[in-house]
Amino acid sequence: MNKDWFIDWFNTSYYHTLYQHRDESEACRFIDILCAHLKIESGAKILDLACGKGRHTIHLAKKGYQTTGVDLAEESINKAKENAVVNVSFDVHDMRETYIKNGFDYVFNLFTSFGYFEDKNENVEVLKAAAVNLNVKGVFVLDFLNVKKVIPNLVPSEIKKLDGIKFDIKRTFNGRHIIKDIIVTDAEQEHHFQERVSAFDLITIQEMASTAGLQIVDVFGDYDLNEFNAPNSDRLILVMRTF
Repeated sequence: MNKDWFIDWFNTSYYHTLYQHRDESEACRFIDILCAHLKIESGAKILDLACGKGRHTIHLAKKGYQTTGVDLAEESINKAKENAVVNVSFDVHDMRETYIKNGFDYVFNLFTSFGYFEDKNENVEVLKAAAVNLNVKGVFVLDFLNVKKVIPNLVPSEIKKLDGIKFDIKRTFNGRHIIKDIIVTDAEQEHHFQERVSAFDLITIQEMASTAGLQIVDVFGDYDLNEFNAPNSDRLILVMRTF
């Protein structure tokens, strides 16, 4: 299996089948609340980093922002382009690398699209690139899972059947990563995929952000932007600025 699991998994149609029922209304509502909190002005330039099929990107564009969505998975970008609207563009890009230096007022990394790389330093490179993509007064928002709640509450296994395809899902924590093993059975053919997310807590991300030239200015615990509480919060949402 490719050590960069996301290259195999995100570029397969099975990924889109498994996650086809994600709550679009929740995603849009979070964007609305976030933009109101940040007081983002019309016409602001926003980079959606690891945008997937672009659900956040497109909603941002509809709100009047000049929005760019980038993702390493060409399959996801192709699907995003099918639904493109005015004020939005999509591009295949590795988030470890700078996209446009000082090119954006805001950079968003949403829905646990961080911590994918085996080497911690590569994850720091993501933060460094995000900082370089920002203009001098820019803001970076990182929406990550809350490992302090997720790890104790992992559902060890489940089976889903979607569009005639069986997904046998196993979840484990190996001390460093939260791992989801996915066995796909389609027309009696079996495929094995994996998701691996580094189990970074708030203190660890704070240290990584500082190394990248970013300072955390707000910490929220859910999509309503309520206060973060380590044992109970569903999310770890961080607002950062360059320093």
